[in-house]
Amino acid sequence: MQVNETVSDGLKREFQISVPAADIEAKVDARLEDLKGKVKLNGFRPGKVPAGHLKRLYGRSVAAETVDELIRTTNTQIFTERNLKLATEPKITMPTEEKEVEDILSGKADLKYSVAVEIVPPIELADFKSFEVEKPVAEVSDADVDESIKRVADANRSFNEKADGAKAESGDRVVVNFKGTIDGTAFEGGTGEDIPVQIGSNTFIPGFEDQLIGIAKGETRTLKVTFPTNYASETLAGKAAEFETTATKVEAPVDTVIDDEFAKSLGLESLDKLKEAARERLVAEFAGATRQRVKRHLLDRLDETHKFDAPPSLIDEEFKLMWNSIQQEMASSGKTFADENTTEEAAQEEYRKIADRRVRLGLVLSEIGEKNKISVTDDEISRAVIERARSMPGREKEVWDFYRNNPQALAQLRAPIYEDKVVDFILELAKVTEKKVSKEDLYKDEDEKAA
Repeated sequence: MQVNETVSDGLKREFQISVPAADIEAKVDARLEDLKGKVKLNGFRPGKVPAGHLKRLYGRSVAAETVDELIRTTNTQIFTERNLKLATEPKITMPTEEKEVEDILSGKADLKYSVAVEIVPPIELADFKSFEVEKPVAEVSDADVDESIKRVADANRSFNEKADGAKAESGDRVVVNFKGTIDGTAFEGGTGEDIPVQIGSNTFIPGFEDQLIGIAKGETRTLKVTFPTNYASETLAGKAAEFETTATKVEAPVDTVIDDEFAKSLGLESLDKLKEAARERLVAEFAGATRQRVKRHLLDRLDETHKFDAPPSLIDEEFKLMWNSIQQEMASSGKTFADENTTEEAAQEEYRKIADRRVRLGLVLSEIGEKNKISVTDDEISRAVIERARSMPGREKEVWDFYRNNPQALAQLRAPIYEDKVVDFILELAKVTEKKVSKEDLYKDEDEKAA
């Protein structure tokens, strides 16, 4: 076998391989000899089928299988001997003319093919013991607990009907019957009866709730609205509609008394138990926010300390995924690049930079995990699937079957677990310093990012 490296350009490698016909023939004969003792043919005792007859029957298919296996093993040998880590699947170019293929399979010609790959560059890992990481920590105050419980109380508040003639105000709940039309024609799903609408909840079509302000029981109004361009129904998205709406009841919210009885209505023994539960939940939320801040800072440090040229094909693939998502989001929202004070070209350049960062960080995390034998166990995957299933009560079996029958979904579940384990490994080596911060400071970065 002869192997010639024909291309070595950046991260691109290409090889021309030639395998003598005699080598292929020898492997085919060996496979046929092995088959001889297993195949059963009428008129022949087991193991007594003449080699020539066996070759006439199975020679071509065995030769094709032999060539496929030979290419795989040869490619693996080439990459292993040269210590090449592949970024992409090998692109194999084989003879295509029928006579060439037939000559190779019949042992009359050498097998000649080329294989092109893109490789991952060698990555020199930083000294993680030199990393200094600040860990923001916020304590849960009594005020935080009270505020959390008040939000729960507001979400569970009751309403009392107002007196006849009383007009609806923001925060009130109006029970309505409505019939919607587009260009005078009723549409599917546009009719409702005894539908409660809380003014200011922003749960209905934009503009619908606001037009109920001032309405009284028994009053009928025509509400004019426009469905959002990203509305779930494509037939309604972006359409202007009118809803003939009658208020059957106007109700005012009643402040919930936060006491033991309220706690019991939520399934807890007392107000003290409710406060304990609220505090535990907030502690977990603060810890999650701390984790995200630390992880983001650590990834920034990895980005700063690991600069190298990432495989272009991986960057292109990541960019395409991101860009398709951006285009779909903009199409559904009706926004343009001008609305974002940018241009399509500038946005593409920015997202390509993000794609490059993501690919490099992915390769760095993979290198760290590989060199330090970090892996995700089957038990960890199973626990993750169970958590997903528990988050969807009543559909546990459906979720379990989905992941069991979908390797790609399992891989997506494995990736964040692996990333977190690598992050934890680095944090064990790094110098981590806790810093007390307020709740506002803990969430400030996320708030600014969301804005």
